[in-house]
Amino acid sequence: MLNIVERIDNPSRIDDYVALPFDLRKKSRLRVTLQSGEEAALLLERGSILRGGDCLRAEDGRIVQVQAAGQPVTDVTASSPQALTRAAYHLGNRHVPLQVGDGWLRLEQDHVLKDMLIGLGVCVADLHAPFEPEAGAYGGGHRHHHDDDIVNLRQPPGMRRHG
Repeated sequence: MLNIVERIDNPSRIDDYVALPFDLRKKSRLRVTLQSGEEAALLLERGSILRGGDCLRAEDGRIVQVQAAGQPVTDVTASSPQALTRAAYHLGNRHVPLQVGDGWLRLEQDHVLKDMLIGLGVCVADLHAPFEPEAGAYGGGHRHHHDDDIVNLRQPPGMRRHG
C-alpha cells in the first residue's frame, strides 16, 4: 500500500488524484483509493484540513492531488444582502461549517437547518457539489476564549482575551 506522508507546495508534476468529501478531508489518518485504483494510506500531520487542489507526497516520491468530491449540500440565496447576512448570522451562531460565495452560502445538508433557513425567508436548494467551508478567522476553524486558557494563565491579570 502506498503511504502518503506530507503536504507539499508547487509540485512539478502530479502522478495521481484522490477525491474526498469534506468530512474525510478533516482526517489525518485514512485509507483511500486513488483515481488510478491504487489503495493508499494518508499518514499526515494531525489537525490539518485538506483542501481541493492540495498536493501530497508519498514515501516513494509520487505526488497526489486532492480533489473536493461532490457531496450532499444545501445552497442558500436570498432576495437581498440583508436576508443572506441574516441567514449567515444564524448559521454562524450554530457553528455550522459554511462556504461563502458571491451572493450565496453552502452548507452540508441538514433538515433542521434547512427548515430554519426556510423560516428566515431565504431560498434553499439541495444539490450534490464540492464543499470547501471557510477555515475560520485563525486558520484552524472554530475557537472560543476558553481554548486559550493555558496560554492566558501565563498572562498578567486583566490581560485575558474575552471572546
